[in-house]
Amino acid sequence: MKLVPEIVAFSDELTRIRRDIHAHPELGFQEERTSALVADLLAGWGVEVHRGIGQTGVVGVIRGDGRGRTIGLRADMDALPMTEATGLAHASARPNVFHGCGHDGHTTMLLGAGKYLAETRRFPGEAILIFQPAEEGLGGAVRMLADGLFQKFPCDEIYALHTWPGAPVGRISLKMGVAMAAADNFEIEILGRGAHGAQPHVAVDPVVAAVNIAQALQTIVSRNVDPLRAAIVSITQIHAGSAFNVIPDSARLCGTIRTFDDHVRALVAERMTSLAHAIADGFGARARVNIDARFSVLNNSETQALAAMEIARDLVGPALTQFDTDPLSGSEDFADMLKAAPGAYLLLGQGDGPSLHNPRFDFNDDVAPIGASLLARIAEVRAAA
Repeated sequence: MKLVPEIVAFSDELTRIRRDIHAHPELGFQEERTSALVADLLAGWGVEVHRGIGQTGVVGVIRGDGRGRTIGLRADMDALPMTEATGLAHASARPNVFHGCGHDGHTTMLLGAGKYLAETRRFPGEAILIFQPAEEGLGGAVRMLADGLFQKFPCDEIYALHTWPGAPVGRISLKMGVAMAAADNFEIEILGRGAHGAQPHVAVDPVVAAVNIAQALQTIVSRNVDPLRAAIVSITQIHAGSAFNVIPDSARLCGTIRTFDDHVRALVAERMTSLAHAIADGFGARARVNIDARFSVLNNSETQALAAMEIARDLVGPALTQFDTDPLSGSEDFADMLKAAPGAYLLLGQGDGPSLHNPRFDFNDDVAPIGASLLARIAEVRAAA
């Protein structure tokens, strides 16, 4: 690997920063300590700092040594509402809050790139360091955009990384074009009429209607979506009743929809709504359907994707680069930033171990200098392009 020597030299500092963030996780839009730490570190390195972008977001501006292009680099800062089970010395000190998706590592890698770029400034143009809150389904990217992120800090291109357990340490991969799915949450409430469990004939049973709706929703993918296109409909919650002998007044189904293009996304939403209303009506009940659009399709721009992979190959070598991989059914709100500016989203292998969102997951500190070097090189190369 041809990592940035200056970044490798302060890798121990990156480990200390990352483990401190890990031990003090914060949920979306609550990243007060994390954003203060980020802002203070950047300011100490001579970076121009802007706080409170998108509520708890931080933006750092580093100006290079001449006229050139402006390159945005983004990391997410929020943790998950789950309990850590690693038993590590730097484990979360906060109940039911845990960096189970590696955002502590993402923040640290961008800080490492920022420290190096601020110290050397061997690039033209500007590097815009974007530390985003609330990536985990709360719309942090949209909030930053609504707060004028790219009006205040226009970027010619933007890039981001995500750690990827299960892939070899240091492997950098990327999917050209559509790389990650759109995600919509849905909630279907079925309103019936309750009764004694021994007198079902006087009830309008919402549980029976809910079960039939749940089964029917599974036909959307198999019977409405083109087999050559992909969609996922997953019911992840069913809520109804509170006693053994009471037919309840209502029942509720919740879940997630994943799609890779806007046509299929609209089709699934239309069929879900139509089926829920029709089936509920057939049982004498009523349905309320709410579909909450959370994430857009993530689309990597061709020019920026090719450029990022060329930089990656130079950094880690051809054996550790994987180009044009399969798209992922997971979602990422960096997609909304990519709708506003061209760019690319890359995955960084961190070796074997528990998966993301697993209570035993921990970011591999050995890959922090790799990710920081990649982000720094992208800024240097693309600013001069």
